[in-house]
Amino acid sequence: MTTVAARMDANGASLTALLRSPRGALAAVSIGVIIAGLLLQLAAPAWSSTVWLAGLVITGAPIVWRTMVEARHGHWATDVVAVLAIVGAVLLRQPLAGLVIVLMRSGGEALEQYAAGRASRALRELEAAAPRIAHRLTGPNLTIVEEVPVGEVEIGDSLLVRPGDIVPCDGLVRDGDSLVDVARITGEPVPVAASRGTSLMSGSINGDGVLTITASARAEDSQYAKIVDLVRTAQSTKAPLVRLADRYAVWFTPATLLVCLATYLVTGETTRVLAVLVVATPCPLILATPIAIIAGISRAARRQIIVRHGGALEALSSVDTAIFDKTGTLTIGKPLVKHVITTGEMAESELLRLAAAVEQGSSHLLARTLVDAALIAGSTLPTARAHVESPGRGVTAEVEGHEVSVGARAFILERARVTPEVLSKLERSEVGLRAYVAIDGRVAGVVEYSDRTRPGLRDLFARLSQLGVRRAMLVSGDHTPNVRAVAQEVGIAEARGDLLPEGKVSVVHQLVREGAHVLMVGDGTNDAPALSAALVGVALASQGGGVSAEAADVVILTDDLSRVVDAIEIGHRTLSVARQSIWLGLGLSAVAMVAASLGSISPTIGALLQEAIDIASITNALRASRG
Repeated sequence: MTTVAARMDANGASLTALLRSPRGALAAVSIGVIIAGLLLQLAAPAWSSTVWLAGLVITGAPIVWRTMVEARHGHWATDVVAVLAIVGAVLLRQPLAGLVIVLMRSGGEALEQYAAGRASRALRELEAAAPRIAHRLTGPNLTIVEEVPVGEVEIGDSLLVRPGDIVPCDGLVRDGDSLVDVARITGEPVPVAASRGTSLMSGSINGDGVLTITASARAEDSQYAKIVDLVRTAQSTKAPLVRLADRYAVWFTPATLLVCLATYLVTGETTRVLAVLVVATPCPLILATPIAIIAGISRAARRQIIVRHGGALEALSSVDTAIFDKTGTLTIGKPLVKHVITTGEMAESELLRLAAAVEQGSSHLLARTLVDAALIAGSTLPTARAHVESPGRGVTAEVEGHEVSVGARAFILERARVTPEVLSKLERSEVGLRAYVAIDGRVAGVVEYSDRTRPGLRDLFARLSQLGVRRAMLVSGDHTPNVRAVAQEVGIAEARGDLLPEGKVSVVHQLVREGAHVLMVGDGTNDAPALSAALVGVALASQGGGVSAEAADVVILTDDLSRVVDAIEIGHRTLSVARQSIWLGLGLSAVAMVAASLGSISPTIGALLQEAIDIASITNALRASRG
């Protein structure tokens, strides 16, 4: 939880930083100038207008300049009417009205900046966790170990990978046996049994055995580097979201300019034109959406859902396709004992009891799982003595007068007898990992491990369908048969297995090309590129999240997949309230524009009237926090 907690602390402090930002400072200065002019009205009225005008020029210039630059790039949006009002206020000597517009414009931008949160640090997290050092074997008979930066490793170099080391680059095991943790790369929690001929990917973590590998790729061309490049590419090419306010501004801005033109042609009075511009300044567009977004983000936070920027909340309301990682997302993410298969000479419970007695002294994940299974089954574990362990392969000990061995297939077959027919019976299913058990020199059975799905997934997918998610897909680095079995169990029609991170990104890109609005849910480093590529990336981060949390747009702080549905519901609710607030504000502004064009409202009164309209829009937008 440390990473996520730190993020929340930083976001809590962002309001102070916001007040020191250029937009926040501009809003603060405009407030100060307005107050100073009002005070001068009491003491020296002649100076009041001068102070307001000078303040308007100083505070309005950055907004005008920025809007001109954006207009050159084809982005007009909500700023055009505000800029025309500011310029008109200067030319027509109506500075107070212009200052109010500056306050609303800069204040609205500051609020939106606050809703946006901090930029993702996924690339920095990934690069910080990348392998740095390799132990290269040199000299006669490769007996000298030298520590070198991973960038100096060449294809064909022999590398020593010690217990606990990160595999520095892709390679092929030449010697040794170990269990290798590949969860960072494939997402699968079950370690890979590595022995001579096993292909390993950079970024994997070696277990207790010592391995010698032959580098098959340079570090910059290895799998971990590919993940970093994928995240970088996904973030740089991700299509920008067309914000809600800009979609309304596309027609509201031209409509306002037409009313101004008609007013001038009919009356010839520039003051009336300025009054129209002032009351038409789209503060409801500027304020309603960010206020609703902040309210929605607050509501999500109460559900332990961290929405990292306002665009993510908008995007959640339009999601129609959901992609889920398997391990740790739809499944618990912890290998469990699935089956105990015996040769028929011993009861399953007895085989499990003896094997657990041998394994209870080990710290391996699978050993702890086996012991837990035996204890849950009600077994009382006897004491094992005379342990002899082969790191990464297996262990042998004496239990109740029997020699019991537990370990990998090759380890057991070196020490125990078994006929091909019996071995075939024991290996009847396609399973990710097995522990073989031998007793007194004869193979007695196998323990099969697998993951299990989370409860309530069918109800979850039914809720998603009700929210407009028409298509769901399961993607995983696990073997395709296992992935399809999980998909069938939870009710997902589409499933793809044996995918490396780049494969998951390809799936996301293909769906985007087909016009889908894609939500990707994952929990591991291997999911980070796909989380970055999707319209909305959601990370399950109950244990801290790491890189996946930094790459995601939405972070779930609790180990509850139903919060993904809650996030989408909050997105729908927030955007509904924002639209209501915008229509309320624009409707009232339209009425005020008509009154201004008829000469019933002066620019200054129009600015104050616009403030009342803004308050109405903001009050309505705050409803997004309820629930």
